[in-house]
Amino acid sequence: MEPPGAASWISLGRGAPGGRHRGRCRGLPPPSLAFPASGWAVLGAAAVRAARSSSPSMATQMFEGRGHAAVYLKYRFAPGKELQHTILSYLREKKAIPAELAVDVGCGSGQGTHFLGEHFKKVVGTDISEAQIQEAKATPCMPNISYLVCPAEELPFQDGSVDVLTSFTAAHWFQLERFAREAQRVLRPGGCVAISTYTLDMSLRHGDCSQQLTRVFRECWDEILKYSNDKVKFVLDDYKAIFESLPFPDKKRITDIYDPIPMTVEGVVGYMESTSSYQTFKKNDPAAATSLLQETEKRMLETMGVSSRETPVEFLVRHVCVLGCKGC
Repeated sequence: MEPPGAASWISLGRGAPGGRHRGRCRGLPPPSLAFPASGWAVLGAAAVRAARSSSPSMATQMFEGRGHAAVYLKYRFAPGKELQHTILSYLREKKAIPAELAVDVGCGSGQGTHFLGEHFKKVVGTDISEAQIQEAKATPCMPNISYLVCPAEELPFQDGSVDVLTSFTAAHWFQLERFAREAQRVLRPGGCVAISTYTLDMSLRHGDCSQQLTRVFRECWDEILKYSNDKVKFVLDDYKAIFESLPFPDKKRITDIYDPIPMTVEGVVGYMESTSSYQTFKKNDPAAATSLLQETEKRMLETMGVSSRETPVEFLVRHVCVLGCKGC
């Protein structure tokens, strides 16, 4: 899975849309409640009925279980301040904000969607996983945020109705060509995309034991990543393929966005538990998977010279962000 000489650990991101019919979109308002005729209405019931005859999506479908979704909600972190700044600066440069509608594709339990809610009049998070959307809906959020269950490749929005399309650590699960065409379709002229992921460049910081702590973390990843999906190659390649798939001539890829994420020992171990690789490992060998995380937590605490799993640590993450603007 890894390039020669690379560290044998990586963030796998959240399970993203793919693998179901458009007719599986859930959470759509009835036609009478569709949003006003400003060009950003969700498609009405007739379009949804027609979509039920469409062919299945071809994206990878992950993160489906209710238990996994709950772990994901508890331990996944929101976009860091530097990533937020990068995205917002680009949108201001392109005059994409202020705007009416942002759609967060592959939203999981809504960590990135909440960030968008502070900057747009209306935000819709979409994900193929009903369990993830149930968790998102159960989490308190701003009143301008709503959620739908649907594939990334068949979004239930009218042509040219979306101002900004985002995806946080999810696009590597999409069927890229179909998603790129869908982004082109739903974005208004001058609309923007912001597609990001965190990468294999992660480390832990705590006092004078940061190097040893990171080593413990990496050794755990060595075992977990034996069960990683082939789609992780897109993350290893810093989203180059995703960048190339976008049909916009005005686009760029930033690969050096660093964010320190405040966490705890419990949070770091929980983050590893939330990845698709660990969940696959657990299905294959539950006892070994559980034992690995228990032993890793014990080693982390011993390395730090503490006993509480609530002890703070800093999780340093490198992000990649692909940005693009649809021509007028």
